[in-house]
Amino acid sequence: MASSDELDRLARLLGIDPFYTDIWGERRQVAESTKRDLVAAMGYACGTSEEISRALHELEERPWRRPLSPVGILDQGGYAAIEIVLPDGAAAVAWTIRLEDGSERSGRASGTELEWLEERQVDGAPVKRWRLHGLPQDLPLGYHRLTVSGPVEASMSLIVAPVRCLVPADLVPDRRPWGFGIQLYSLRSGDNWGMGDLADLGRFAEIAAELGADVVGLNPMHAMFPADPNNYGPYSPSNRTFLNVLYIDIAGLAQELGQQLPGDAETQGRIAALRGAELIDYPAVSALKMPALERLFEAFQARGGDRAFDAWRAERGVALERQALFDALHERFYGGEELWDWRRWPEGFRRPDGEGAVAFARDRADRVTFFAWLQWVSDRQFEAAAERGRRAGLGIGFYRDLAIASNPGGAASWSDPDVVLADASVGAPPDIFNPKGQNWGLAPLSPVGLLEHAYLPFIEAVRATMRHAGAIRIDHAMGLRQLYWIPARENHEGGAYVRYPQRDLLRLVALESHRERCAVIGEALGTVPEGFLDELAEAGIQAYSLLYFEREKDDSFRPREAYPRDALVSVTTHDLATLKGWWVRRDQEWRRELHLFKDEDAYRKEKSDREQDRGRLVKALVEADAWPSDAPPPDEVGPELAAAVHRFLAETPGSIMLIQIEDALGEEEQPNLPGTTTEHPNWRRRLPLDLEDLAGNPFLKAVVEATRAGRRTRG
Repeated sequence: MASSDELDRLARLLGIDPFYTDIWGERRQVAESTKRDLVAAMGYACGTSEEISRALHELEERPWRRPLSPVGILDQGGYAAIEIVLPDGAAAVAWTIRLEDGSERSGRASGTELEWLEERQVDGAPVKRWRLHGLPQDLPLGYHRLTVSGPVEASMSLIVAPVRCLVPADLVPDRRPWGFGIQLYSLRSGDNWGMGDLADLGRFAEIAAELGADVVGLNPMHAMFPADPNNYGPYSPSNRTFLNVLYIDIAGLAQELGQQLPGDAETQGRIAALRGAELIDYPAVSALKMPALERLFEAFQARGGDRAFDAWRAERGVALERQALFDALHERFYGGEELWDWRRWPEGFRRPDGEGAVAFARDRADRVTFFAWLQWVSDRQFEAAAERGRRAGLGIGFYRDLAIASNPGGAASWSDPDVVLADASVGAPPDIFNPKGQNWGLAPLSPVGLLEHAYLPFIEAVRATMRHAGAIRIDHAMGLRQLYWIPARENHEGGAYVRYPQRDLLRLVALESHRERCAVIGEALGTVPEGFLDELAEAGIQAYSLLYFEREKDDSFRPREAYPRDALVSVTTHDLATLKGWWVRRDQEWRRELHLFKDEDAYRKEKSDREQDRGRLVKALVEADAWPSDAPPPDEVGPELAAAVHRFLAETPGSIMLIQIEDALGEEEQPNLPGTTTEHPNWRRRLPLDLEDLAGNPFLKAVVEATRAGRRTRG
């Protein structure tokens, strides 16, 4: 076996940290077996000393065997220079930059424009690394291509990016924005087919704007698995670059195509039952929607298609073709042979360029086109919903959610297996609430793979999430710096943190922020690396501040003026109790019922703490003149207390305020209960009212009026 020193060198080259400090301040050494598991997950054999030596040799020499890195990122307004590797004796090099708009800049570097950095022997011959000066200092923002010629021929992606994202004040400089956070599927209406759809979203956007809102926050809208509607958790998508087609508005699409929907009593009865159900039945919704979409696609083809679809499909390129092909193959193998995970498919189908996959794409082109068409329809309907919100007065628009990663069995890992790694998963190390740690079952991005692909999969995911939006939330934003990887092997010896090129990723987020005119919020709750929040702030990424966690050292609630200015503020989020549920300890009762507490003493301790927290919250409201000092704490959250809490938050300096729709309606149950799957109805709850009745609801009106007043009076 190889020495531990060699394995450690290899692990460090791949970004695997040899130790981490846990939540208790203890230094945790990463097991040697874990390093081997994660190195192997990145595609490098490391079972023997010879394999480790080969991997080390490849990784250490790779930068010396190519003249240019796959990608370089320059700061807008900063000094423009790149590194280049040249054979010994080379004294000059010609370069050309093809800008994104098609124009070119060119020049020649020699003498002082080539600054020697270091030298190395490669295959017995000396090569030298230089810094190439003399590039234009006024390169525009964007994605360009640098080509060098002379002693070597090579090219690289050259990206010019701003150092900061746009912030909410750049988008709505004349007001302090607020809005609603919703789970789209939860919307009720007399037109949808059992779950909220994109037409409902457009209507909700109009309602929100009429109430004075500037933003509507959404659950992740990423592509799921059309062939398997039982996989509906929005934070475990098939691919973050495309959309969930189950949100398509069937009635609107049929009207656009001039088609009649089924009017038989059986179908109408099924639709009515789904609309009236307390919880969403995704398989039943899919069983109605997918056949209807197939009939509408046949009608679309019968009339000769649409040049706009053809142009859109060509513009989305290889990424869309792979997504559509995956969906068609998943339908073929899961529906026909119950082979859900692509890693169990026949060998020729496990890669987009596999012999079987290529033949299937040719022979079943119609089915691949169907799934590409579903993405086009989804995109157009999403765009229409965004436009309805803008016309109604939403100053920012939709606030979309970028999940931290994707399902290892999904389209992203099948499409880019060198970047989206299916043989490891991300999660969190042990902490107070999760003594065994957390495994989220999501496929991490390879730092090496990202660089080799010029960050394209990351760029595409960020760009897709910013599409038709004015703000995005980056889930678990610590993933821009590091992620906790867990081996896929059973009975493993724990995970390790893997480092990412944070500076580059922040610049790419900032570039897409400017191009799409989109603000960025970074969700960084829990254990945060030292200095990381300051680095996010320097990049213009807004913090994520929740009432429940904004505390002083004595656990009292922080006064409103102490909240960060560059932050989104809200009472809660989808993973935490609603305000009413928190007040009556509904979340604790759920966890007790499902045996999620370590023991009864732990339950009693949290119950006691919550009782104290209720008093602390009322005290903070009284001190802010938001609640009468002589009024006793109520037994539950009514409109008065909900309004007081939201007025308190509205008066904080936060750059955006979000009201969770469940809190605006006085709901007790939360959308998702972490640590559960089928034991709790996660991602299935529906709102109690139809869209048409929301604006007139007394509870919602009280919360909205308090919020509007608070956003007007302080800043």
